[in-house]
Amino acid sequence: MIRRLPPLNALPAFEAAARHLNFSRAADELNVTHGAVSRAIKHLEEQLGVLLFERATRSVRLTAVGEPYARAVHEMLDQLAAATQSATGAHSASTLNVSTSDGFAGKWLVPRLYRFHRAHGDIDVRISTTGRLTNFLGDGIDVAIRYGAGNYPGLTSEFLTGEEVFPVCSPRLMQGAWPLEKPDDLRHHTLIHDGFPIGWAAWLSSAGVEGVDPRSGITFDSATFAVESAVQGEGVVLGRTMLVAADLATGRLVRPFGHALKSVSSFYLVYPPDAVRRRKVKAFRDWLFSEMTAQGATAVSGE
Repeated sequence: MIRRLPPLNALPAFEAAARHLNFSRAADELNVTHGAVSRAIKHLEEQLGVLLFERATRSVRLTAVGEPYARAVHEMLDQLAAATQSATGAHSASTLNVSTSDGFAGKWLVPRLYRFHRAHGDIDVRISTTGRLTNFLGDGIDVAIRYGAGNYPGLTSEFLTGEEVFPVCSPRLMQGAWPLEKPDDLRHHTLIHDGFPIGWAAWLSSAGVEGVDPRSGITFDSATFAVESAVQGEGVVLGRTMLVAADLATGRLVRPFGHALKSVSSFYLVYPPDAVRRRKVKAFRDWLFSEMTAQGATAVSGE
């Protein structure tokens, strides 16, 4: 069967740029130049015959064609990585395979992994964000970080942290003609959605805001894309404690209002009962809890 494929060497640059909504950060992640990323994406667009990004002076955003294509490429690269793990002996004593969501991986876990590698240089961590719920049977996964009620029959499930949901935005939205000073000011700004169960309708109602259409705005399937869109000043997103902590700490995002909703779901570390006997699993488990304690994340309890 003859397949019509895009230029495969351009896909990592496109996926990284789509995830960050920033060519420079994609270049830093891939250890290449900004120009190399730009050329790869231009070549991909020329081969496809469509525009994948809308380019402005200081920002880029995915087009209506680019957004679903970015999701497909992201999933394809994850699947390819998982297949490579399986082919190269995923359950080796020195390789730890972690399953989690793209949002948790991109916005919380990955920025901290260097500390785990510094302490456990002999353990290679591989992260899968395919979105499929692992069964730990034949898929090469050692541990999973799941978001839910914590009831996973036949598996060990340890509570990590609860979550609160609250609006966040770029500092630029705190200035200008319509600064965000009170929740009613949201009527002048774009709402960003990411498909999370707690949406704008619930938050606006709990904050007593009327006259704002909770369905309006931009919608992403990916929490990472939604948060990055807010960082770029595209609008206001409902941030989740774990997914926006780093961006709040660095000032890329700010929290304009104090009002928050507590999610009924929480993050759990999940693994087969005997897995913690393996050194790599125990090392990751202990490190993960130490990171949660250092951040004070466990203070947001799910009880």
